[in-house]
Amino acid sequence: MSEELRKAALEYHRHPVAGKLQVVATKNIVNQRDLALAYSPGVAAACDAICEDPAQAVELTTRGNLVAVVTNGTAVLGLGAIGPLAAKPVMEGKAALFKKFAGIDVFDLELDVTDTDRMVEIIAALEPTFGGINLEDIKAPECFEIEAQLRKRLKIPVFHDDQHGTAIVVAAAIRNGLRLANKALGDISLVCSGAGAAALACLDLLVSMGLKKESIYVGDVHGLIYEGRDNLNPYAARYARDTKARKLGEVMDGADVFLGLSAPRVLKPEEVGRMAERPLILALANPEPEILPELVLEVRSDAIIATGRSDYPNQVNNVLCFPFMFRAALDVGASTINEAMKIACAEAIADLAMAESSDVVATAYGGAKFQFGDQYLIPKPFDQRLMLEVPPRIAQAAMDSGVATRPITDFRAYRRKLRAFVFRSGLVMEPIFDQARREPRRVVYAEGESQRVLTAAQVLIDEGITRPLLIARAEVVEENIRSLGMRIRAGQDFDVLDPRDNPNLQRDADDYHQIMRRRGVSPAYANAVVLTRNTALAALLVRRGEADSLICGVQGGYQRHLSYLRSVIGVREEVRDCSAMTLLIMPRGAFFITDTHVSDDPDAEHVADTAIMAAHVVERFGVKPRVAFLSHSNFGSTDNPSARKMSEALQILKARAPDLPAEGEMQADAAVSAEIRERVFPGGCFPGPANLFVMPSLDAANITYNALKMLGEGTPVGPILMGMNCPVHVLTNAVTVRGIVNMSAFAVAHAAEVEARAQTG
Repeated sequence: MSEELRKAALEYHRHPVAGKLQVVATKNIVNQRDLALAYSPGVAAACDAICEDPAQAVELTTRGNLVAVVTNGTAVLGLGAIGPLAAKPVMEGKAALFKKFAGIDVFDLELDVTDTDRMVEIIAALEPTFGGINLEDIKAPECFEIEAQLRKRLKIPVFHDDQHGTAIVVAAAIRNGLRLANKALGDISLVCSGAGAAALACLDLLVSMGLKKESIYVGDVHGLIYEGRDNLNPYAARYARDTKARKLGEVMDGADVFLGLSAPRVLKPEEVGRMAERPLILALANPEPEILPELVLEVRSDAIIATGRSDYPNQVNNVLCFPFMFRAALDVGASTINEAMKIACAEAIADLAMAESSDVVATAYGGAKFQFGDQYLIPKPFDQRLMLEVPPRIAQAAMDSGVATRPITDFRAYRRKLRAFVFRSGLVMEPIFDQARREPRRVVYAEGESQRVLTAAQVLIDEGITRPLLIARAEVVEENIRSLGMRIRAGQDFDVLDPRDNPNLQRDADDYHQIMRRRGVSPAYANAVVLTRNTALAALLVRRGEADSLICGVQGGYQRHLSYLRSVIGVREEVRDCSAMTLLIMPRGAFFITDTHVSDDPDAEHVADTAIMAAHVVERFGVKPRVAFLSHSNFGSTDNPSARKMSEALQILKARAPDLPAEGEMQADAAVSAEIRERVFPGGCFPGPANLFVMPSLDAANITYNALKMLGEGTPVGPILMGMNCPVHVLTNAVTVRGIVNMSAFAVAHAAEVEARAQTG
């Protein structure tokens, strides 16, 4: 560790508060009634219910989502026997990872105990508190005995991550390495350097997956493990071989896999040179591996290499496993974590690496793109798809093997729950995605060369939402597909319209000229526009019905794109002008804000138009709108033009849509808090918080939206363009791949609704 990194790490742990964890209440306690519900006397109702049915503890307490991370500090990774107090920062870090990657709450427990039986007794006594136990950094062989005794005594999962987490990720890496080498697990030979907890767990799992025990050689600090050798514990003795070899180097000839969980520099380049064709080398000692990857490649250019370090490709990191293993185990009420669940986890991780990498992964790793191969055997820790793909596979394995006490009956709903955690747009977007899958429509993308658009297109094709039409240079699209390692193919999965090779160029130019001829556009300029302005060309396709909807704005300024849509598509006759609304999914719910991108200072009529259009969109998300006309004024408390405009807009809306729950003008706190609103204006027309905030100006809307997005950690969907003659949408430069996917699904659902309305008249 460099001195700079050391100082930064200490600063990180000290500020803004000491450590990495805090306990946060999940219920409000702001008045006497809350206190009565949370504690005496109301808490007795929960206690009585659990006395009658212990299973109710999952419904009435945090136990069903609470894990203990337990250590005695006798084998802290890279630091050794530093004791329980010095191990606490590591355990807090582990707890933070549980929460970050899987939404699991953790208490870290550092026990000043080295006696095995006493440690078992202490942990076993904690069973009523926790839904699972994660053992961490406990030295071998005591860790084997502690886990074995606890697994026998407890009815909740006990998982020693140093053993099984490492084993699962190693198994995933080996599975994919052998895929690349075109070898089968049952046919290979493996040499393992290390006979500690992690190494032996790796071997046990690989054997259960098909590796032959007689094909394994194991070495430790004393040399090769062979039959008849003294000083062997019974756990390591299981892998003793009947051989005259005494050193690891003597058994490297023809080995397919080297697995290192031991010490630096124990594997020599000349030994690597004697391995089989396409050797797989996992040198996992930290901070320095058993052999550096560059030394391997000097003697074996065909080698596939993984390490435990983040500065080399293929980092074997337990965070790929333990959050998702416990997520699944808690969700099905698993009584234990068995071999079937471990194998399912390893296979799910391995399979995910073979899929296209996501934009979230690329962002977390400096814009790098990942493609399955020698440099990308297993997923990166920040690949959010781990949460979507791994827990369901583990949960199914737990159910199939009979250890699930609360089997999942609706995996579709379970996946929605996981998606909601990952994207936070999952549940509120689900009605839109459902409709889009049922009624797919054609969407044209003006920025078809964008890598974000192409990555989104892959997702949309996979989900059956649209067959994308990309306006782009064909050769650029093909090059980007190759660089991203994507499997989609032009003409097969999607279509490309290259403006330079447009068979309808003259027709498109004539159409644009006809639309714009009285606005100073000449035929020559019209020709130039359809050749160089993709948004204009895309709008012409939608106008003629050759595409059902349009997505643009991924590159370039919002207003420039909007100007082409206003010219070609046009605004509906019954509204003053188009407007934009953005959905923000916040920790406390989904909130819609208008007008975030279009109208600088709309008049009262326009504000009312926007509110009515927005309410219709809110309903499309399966949400009942509750409209708040926001202002600095509370129900007439200030008399100035802005407050009067919002009050007038409310009256216009009530005249046009009397059944729509709407109130105002009001301040933002009154809109969010029914208690505040009732105090300043009793008897309002809707209960609870508003969910549709209608702003008096573009400044107010855009500032509010961006502040909430950043300070409130809101996930945006939009902007959603309303009031146009066709379903078209302008996004922003900051939109993510997930944002493009969300808005594409909305565009498809919007197009289907417009078509249905047209058919019914």
